[in-house]
Amino acid sequence: MSRPRVLSLYEGLFAGGARVLHTNVITGLHLDGSHEHAVLSIASQARREGALQPMSDDPRYRWLREAGIEVSDLGREAGALPPDPESFSDAELDVAAAAVARADVILTLKEQPLGLLLALDARGLLPDVPVAACLHRSDPTHSGPAMRWLGELAASGRLTSTISCAESTSDAYARFTPPSVERFVIPNGIDLARYRPKPHERMPLRTRLGIAPNVPVILLAARFDAMKDPGLFLRAVGVHAARDSRAQYVMCGAGMTADNAALTAAIAEAGAPAERVHLLGIRDDMPRVYRAADIVALTSAFGEASPLCLIEGAASGATPVTTAVGDSAQVVAGIGLVTPHDAQAIASAWTRVIARRPDYRAAALAARPRMGADRMLDEYRGAIDGLAERAEAAA
Repeated sequence: MSRPRVLSLYEGLFAGGARVLHTNVITGLHLDGSHEHAVLSIASQARREGALQPMSDDPRYRWLREAGIEVSDLGREAGALPPDPESFSDAELDVAAAAVARADVILTLKEQPLGLLLALDARGLLPDVPVAACLHRSDPTHSGPAMRWLGELAASGRLTSTISCAESTSDAYARFTPPSVERFVIPNGIDLARYRPKPHERMPLRTRLGIAPNVPVILLAARFDAMKDPGLFLRAVGVHAARDSRAQYVMCGAGMTADNAALTAAIAEAGAPAERVHLLGIRDDMPRVYRAADIVALTSAFGEASPLCLIEGAASGATPVTTAVGDSAQVVAGIGLVTPHDAQAIASAWTRVIARRPDYRAAALAARPRMGADRMLDEYRGAIDGLAERAEAAA
């Protein structure tokens, strides 16, 4: 058969690990000639964590266009909730129908875009092609109405498979899909050429922030959201800063800015020293940010599956310290620490890592080969090719 034509549906192109992961997958498979990929984004901009994020400014959008992947959109603004199936206009469905009509396989980035497929199906505009939902959460109950849409599409027989980035994700969603829906688990991988230690890049960010070379730096790379529990991170900062007068703390991601009143209030409430907490917002140079850090922290309360920040940070030389959410414990096995959701315990783990920093750094760097993207791309390629071949055989 000719190269499969694959359409990915995005709720929107804005900051987030799942978008980084999916975009890396499809650009890799498009560039190596495996498939012909295209993207349809429901939104052309997103208002998330208090920040307006136009699609055209997003690095993921630029990566797609630079790879020669066609990107179209419905012109909406993404917000806290994904668009309901009944909300799509005839004009929007005409654009979407034209895009799906050209596809041999449809992928959805998470479950939020499934409402669009339900709307197309209700109008008789969804062709009989395989549909795979690419899932990146470990707690479907926090997906709002999108969880119901996944169940409806699966019950109708239009959802062919799920592709989960973690065993915890696959197991969690299996409760909401019938046995007829095939389940793939493809653990995340990263570009090891991009995320690697570069000693000469340890200092540029530190210098800009006024941090000396031997001062411990603890990084939280996450959006300002209840799922990420930045309040717990800040409470741990309050505890740790009282024990270590040198340590500095960096927070980056959507909403991690000084003009976020909720964040500045949380810093004060946690008793964290504001002068030692550096707020960087959304960054396009994450490898450089990781290289400046000694610890990459994750304090999430729920929902995580296989967090990219843990392996990106570790591959760059930082030590991951995470709460036990999703597959995080498996991700950091042998290279980092897992803690309970407790500020005292998290602060103690940071202290332990700092005391044995060379050993933990060496362990993370030795584990780099298992973090690479080649295995992940091979598995995605096989899953997509299998879906396309079965569809062709059934035609």
